[in-house]
Amino acid sequence: MGMIDLSRILRPYPVRPPASGISRRRSLWERLHLDPWLLGMLLALMAAGLMVLYSASGQRIEPVIAQAIRFGVALVVMFLLAQLSPSTLLRWALPVYALGVLLLVAVELVGDVGMGAKRWLVIPGVIRFQPSEMMKLAMPLMVAAYLSRRALPPTLRDIAVCGLLVGLPVALIAKQPDLGTSLLVASAAIFVVLLAGLSWRFIAALAALAAAALPLLWMNLHNYQRQRVLTFLDPNSDPLGSGWNIIQSTTAIGSGGVFGKGWLQGTQSQLEFLPERHTDFIVAVLGEEFGLVGMLAILVLYLAIISRGLWLAAGAQETFGRLVAGSIILTFFIYVFVNVGMVSGILPVVGVPLPLVSYGGTSSVTLMAGFGILMAIHAHRRLLPR
Repeated sequence: MGMIDLSRILRPYPVRPPASGISRRRSLWERLHLDPWLLGMLLALMAAGLMVLYSASGQRIEPVIAQAIRFGVALVVMFLLAQLSPSTLLRWALPVYALGVLLLVAVELVGDVGMGAKRWLVIPGVIRFQPSEMMKLAMPLMVAAYLSRRALPPTLRDIAVCGLLVGLPVALIAKQPDLGTSLLVASAAIFVVLLAGLSWRFIAALAALAAAALPLLWMNLHNYQRQRVLTFLDPNSDPLGSGWNIIQSTTAIGSGGVFGKGWLQGTQSQLEFLPERHTDFIVAVLGEEFGLVGMLAILVLYLAIISRGLWLAAGAQETFGRLVAGSIILTFFIYVFVNVGMVSGILPVVGVPLPLVSYGGTSSVTLMAGFGILMAIHAHRRLLPR
């Protein structure tokens, strides 16, 4: 009594072994460690994303080709990670986490500045990437690795240790500044702790602590971040400045009506009234050109992916795999919820892309790497007796 065990949501289920004396031939998908249903839905989402991106980028084919190449790289990364066993992921959790923290420190010291933020590391002529994206996977792996070696539900000491593991990288990411990514990294770790099972007392205490820390958080926000919150509360207070993005976004979505204006026929996007239309605000292009029907279709596809991911996560019999798999798919849900929420005006703008639809390479690779880990955990589940 008095306990909430969110891990029951992902309760492992027994997998029926083949009948005695009969060896079941493994399918091609099982040998490749891939889930065909999840992979098919992800490919459908990528195809829809490329179609919307072509319109959002001013009908230029170059960004579409670049994004398609990034999707190809992301699929290769997903396939490679799907071959790893949960025990291998467990062994590599600490080294990957340590490497991620070191790269974040390197960003602070020698990072490349773009659009007023120091978020990238550049190897001249080779690659330009955001180490903070790496922490979206390293964080749940590390926290799950720690908790899987402890008796659950976690104690106050365990939660304190997890807080230390989360605090350093989140602080480094927030300092770049990148509030959106820091929130996603923190949420990935929080989901692991919640899925490990917490009492209502812990949850209430943490909620009270977070509420008490809000004034301190407000004082440490950058001016532009504070302005985003104020703009969220009243977009019309500065319609030609900080409120421009959200006003144009909601206008674009509203003007699409039920069936939309048609592909490539959007006015807010094609006439360039809508800023960041190919990245964070691409869902506004979708709403304007495909209307409510198009918005619902993409949301149903996201819901199907999340449902399938939760189903796969439920097959993990080991604590580590169950915690990691659950955190990955719930963090994917946060991506979708925050992006759609901020573009439609029900959440402040925090710079979170729409998964596998917004233009971007590092984010796409990170997302698909997460799905690769999810498939790996499902593929390596053990057969249990009935």
